[in-house]
Amino acid sequence: MESCIFCKIANKESPADILHESRDVVIFKDIRPSAPVHYLVVSKKHIPSIKDVKHEDEALMGHLIHMAKEAAEKLNLPGYKLVFNVGREGGQVVDHIHLHILGGWQNGI
Repeated sequence: MESCIFCKIANKESPADILHESRDVVIFKDIRPSAPVHYLVVSKKHIPSIKDVKHEDEALMGHLIHMAKEAAEKLNLPGYKLVFNVGREGGQVVDHIHLHILGGWQNGI
């Protein structure tokens, strides 16, 4: 998708504060954080939403979660949330599948 901001970031056509990446996933800092630590784990394959995941995407989805865990370890987060927003009604703003890593609260708050 040529107008998708996450595709542009994954293809290095738009800047981002990238924490880590693999062949299939890129992890970067959210520009509108809703937690003290807020990163996005983004598939390099353009899939609009969880609603659009196919059976053939199962390994990619597992990789997305595993990469989120590795990023949380790299960020030294003792606890964190992993969140998928699905559809506009679910809070999804960018139509490209992504997983939020949220953390950094003091005393679990």
